[in-house]
Amino acid sequence: MPHFPAPLESRLPNVGTTIFTVMSRLAQECGAINLSQGFPDFNAEDVLFERVAHWMRTGHNQYAPMGGVAPLREAIARKVSTLYGTAYDPETEVTVTAGATQALFTAVAALVRPGDEVIVFEPVYDSYAPAIELQGGRVVRMQLAAPDYRPDWGAVAEAITPRTRMIMINSPHNPTATVWTAGDMARLAALTHGTGIVIVSDEVYEHIVFDGLRHESCARHPELAARSLIVSSFGKTYHITGWKVGYVVGPRELMAEFRKVHQFNVFTVNTPVQLALADYMADASRHEKLAAFYQGKRDFFREALAGSRFALLPSSGTYFQLARYGAISDEPDTVFAQRLTRETGVAAIPVSAFFADGRDERVIRFCFAKNEATLAAACERLQKV
Repeated sequence: MPHFPAPLESRLPNVGTTIFTVMSRLAQECGAINLSQGFPDFNAEDVLFERVAHWMRTGHNQYAPMGGVAPLREAIARKVSTLYGTAYDPETEVTVTAGATQALFTAVAALVRPGDEVIVFEPVYDSYAPAIELQGGRVVRMQLAAPDYRPDWGAVAEAITPRTRMIMINSPHNPTATVWTAGDMARLAALTHGTGIVIVSDEVYEHIVFDGLRHESCARHPELAARSLIVSSFGKTYHITGWKVGYVVGPRELMAEFRKVHQFNVFTVNTPVQLALADYMADASRHEKLAAFYQGKRDFFREALAGSRFALLPSSGTYFQLARYGAISDEPDTVFAQRLTRETGVAAIPVSAFFADGRDERVIRFCFAKNEATLAAACERLQKV
């Protein structure tokens, strides 16, 4: 086995294996039902697979244009305009990416300079801070506290300095399943008015909003649209997380900088899948029905856990459900989640993993993007805890 022969100074010395990988691996080792990592255990419609095969067989297997194939960029622009009222030029303001994580990293790499400050909201998805730190930026953390996880806009105002280059937001929010309101977006617009601050808006769960709530995209607010790179995910929308295809929309000035990095860290995304997605997007009902589809799963999961010793927090969007377990144990959430996996056979994510300081509010996250048989089996086990 070879060994590197010299000292190696890590650029991310505090980063280890993600909690999603750790818990999924433990679930596999234990034969547990995996409600930890956020992916469905069901397929997309066959017609989507058939469209990919069609484009492969008809010879569309070489490099796509750097920004993405024109039919897909045009379909994205139409969808965003229809939903949120902002028109993006498919040629200069829409880019197809190798998933949302690549899009987020590329946005940070393109726009954050050494010494810049970037505001994020904790609990925060684990890719944000490493992307910032690799560019020499400073992460400024605004904490969202259980049980409502609402932003404190007064604290945000105090955190903004002349060095603030970017604010990264995420709604619907992973892991808390909260949804920002029009009032939240208005406050964000007011705080950034007259500044050069860029918003990176992670909207991968844009179509998964429950109980009649509306997704407040930055594209819906003209002032925010003018300063935002908005990220979304076909993986989340069409149950194909393993395909790793997403997209970014934003004003051409920001997109020009985004593409300077995108062309060198990915260049382009696989051609037949892009063409198939363009075909699939022609039926808008496929994303319009997603909220009702997942609300049914949320309600099934919550009803199946009714009467258990888990205290379920509100879930207004995404396909996640937070739960407090204080009536069961006073163990740290990581210890409890591992024991739940080994002894009960159900894997979940400890929410402390989303805080840099390991803040532990004794809350774990379940993913309900599963078949009802899977959810029923998991809940039967959880009822016995």
